Amino acid sequence: MKVCTDACLFGAYLADWFHENGKVAEQTAIDIGTGTGLLSLMLAQKTQLCIEALEIDPAAAKQATENFLASPWKDRLTLFQGDALDYPTEKKYGLIFSNPPFFEADLRSPDSGKNAAKHDTGLTLEQLAGLVDRWLAPDGNFAVLLPYHRVDPFIKIAAGVDLHLQKLTLVKHTKAHPFFRGMLVLGRKKQAAEKTEMVIKEAQVYSTHFTELLQDYYLHL
Repeated sequence: MKVCTDACLFGAYLADWFHENGKVAEQTAIDIGTGTGLLSLMLAQKTQLCIEALEIDPAAAKQATENFLASPWKDRLTLFQGDALDYPTEKKYGLIFSNPPFFEADLRSPDSGKNAAKHDTGLTLEQLAGLVDRWLAPDGNFAVLLPYHRVDPFIKIAAGVDLHLQKLTLVKHTKAHPFFRGMLVLGRKKQAAEKTEMVIKEAQVYSTHFTELLQDYYLHL
């Protein structure tokens, strides 16, 4: 599974948000659909979070486990290989985050592994919201990366389980491109959401904001 720029951006964005909001660093977080473990590793690098990562695909889970064990933060990272709907936990988490399957109703690949990675064949947005509703601590937050066309539908789905938008950042490749991703932070409290926009590249180079967020993760930036 390839590491995508938007996933890297989301991980850095989430770590930055975590510090800006003075979250309790020692709490436990859960990563729903970790893939190769990218988001969990980025959060572990910047916080003292203990992170439980869930992944249904055996090959991706194997790679995530290898990545966790090779990292300096292995003692704070654990992986569960299986369906998130079957995860045996009674905990309430202060932070839940996810980069869920993309492109519902779009063209599907004949490769079932790619389908599970890029479509919601494994976990629908409704099921995702249901898990968050069950696991989120009363003062906790849920952060999610979505395709732009799924942002508004998910906000409505989340409101149905008493999850409300706190922050939304819409992302473009360049100023000339349309929005293609949304980075959302939700919680139980109803409030006026902070809404911002971000451009990844300006004049063929990474934007100042992108560089500031990713410079501690990219070797050459």
